[in-house]
Amino acid sequence: MSSPNGPASGLPVRMPRPRQSGRHRRPEPVAAPEGAPALVLAVPGVPSPASRALAEETVSIARSELPGLEVGVGYLEGDESEYASVAGVLARISARRTERYEIALAAGREVAAPEGPAAVVVPLLAGPDSALMERIRQAVADSGAPAETTDVLGPHPLLAEAVHVRLSEAGLARADRARLFTVATAADGIVLATVGGEEAVQAAGITGMLLAARLAVPVMAAALDREGSVGAVADQLRASGSTQLALAPYLIGPELPEGLLEAAAKDAGCSAAEALGAYPAIGKLVLSQYTTLLGIAPRPQGLPTH
Repeated sequence: MSSPNGPASGLPVRMPRPRQSGRHRRPEPVAAPEGAPALVLAVPGVPSPASRALAEETVSIARSELPGLEVGVGYLEGDESEYASVAGVLARISARRTERYEIALAAGREVAAPEGPAAVVVPLLAGPDSALMERIRQAVADSGAPAETTDVLGPHPLLAEAVHVRLSEAGLARADRARLFTVATAADGIVLATVGGEEAVQAAGITGMLLAARLAVPVMAAALDREGSVGAVADQLRASGSTQLALAPYLIGPELPEGLLEAAAKDAGCSAAEALGAYPAIGKLVLSQYTTLLGIAPRPQGLPTH
């Protein structure tokens, strides 16, 4: 079971690599400053063992990139028993900060009163979803804790990379354009599917352009949660000359309603790749949102400004 501080005991936790010696050693990761706010990952959708494993892997990656970081996982639909809610996690983190301060005062230490956010909430969302973001902000307000909320993770080049990897794993794209082998089932047109309304489709379109540049095939965004959208986009791609399509979710996973992807693939008459899931870049992007909001550490290497 998860705790507000992160993975439960017994689950693997990524640890920073040992420091390399020599002239060309990699720079040491920046550690979280003392008293830095906790990072709380807000997980949408109905909680499940799969979404918990994904969330714990994501915060494990973030913590390995910034040693000393306090992390928590909260679920928008958490029930405070097996799955903690966002509001509950925030309330407990804020209470712990106050308790630490009071203990320090009782011990006679000269310490400043806590100020600023106790936590930074990062939505586990690849693209915008106004309804889910409003629920996250409401959960923060309900907690009574001093906390700030970041934007979603995309659009970002690393998300285009992640979609490419998922397509290649499904045999729907070459793993690398520079390689000389062919994939018999490689698609010549991609429907990049998302949820969250028109704003989400527009944001997916930006990642779609990055993906099209990687694959050298047309990519068009569509709304999984708008009836007929995926089929209409598939028809457009076929009308422009694509004959073998693939459906690629521009979604991390927990926000995807069960059965929706399969129904859309059937409607479009094509195969579908898996959602992004615990792709390693997701954890780095989560950390990037946290550090960028606070300005406490440089952006992780390989994460350009977007």
